[in-house]
Amino acid sequence: MSGTTAGGLPPAPGMLLVAAPTLLDPNFADTVVLLLDADDEGAIGVVLNRPTPVPVEEVLPDWGAIVAEPEVLFQGGPVSTEGALAVALLEDGVVVPEAGFRPVAGPFGLVDLDVPVDALAGRLAAVRIFAGYAGWGAGQLEDEIDEGAWYVVPAEAGDLCREDAVDLARDVLRRQPGELAWHSTRPADPDLN
Repeated sequence: MSGTTAGGLPPAPGMLLVAAPTLLDPNFADTVVLLLDADDEGAIGVVLNRPTPVPVEEVLPDWGAIVAEPEVLFQGGPVSTEGALAVALLEDGVVVPEAGFRPVAGPFGLVDLDVPVDALAGRLAAVRIFAGYAGWGAGQLEDEIDEGAWYVVPAEAGDLCREDAVDLARDVLRRQPGELAWHSTRPADPDLN
């Protein structure tokens, strides 16, 4: 896999993709994507900063009470938008449950929404539910990274379930070392600079 940027980091599960200003695709402009899988066959992830107005309890009543604030579905990406995908953080020190949770990377894992909520109660620190996901075919994401469309940076546990996701991209960039942090202060319209 080539496709490295922002200090030479390759795309991998648990990493974030932060859209560069040159990425104008409306599906991804100004987004932060948490990668859930990335290998030679392609990559998938979810957009962390696109809340919808739809309350989780309207579509998945059992899960509405345990999702993080705001308790709404998030637009995870343009693929399979009729489906739901749940990403969670395990409580500190909790052993990975035998059923219903699949570790992804670091503190992140996927939750099986068909498992009863009670089976995971008390084990999850935070849950976010996404309508759809972002997907790339073999080599596609690496090509976009090589073209400068994405910054690849490490994720932190708090990135998944921020109550106010509007400034997530700026905050993620601000904590990066070196020149990448400068991008956090760029205006939305560079011509205004």
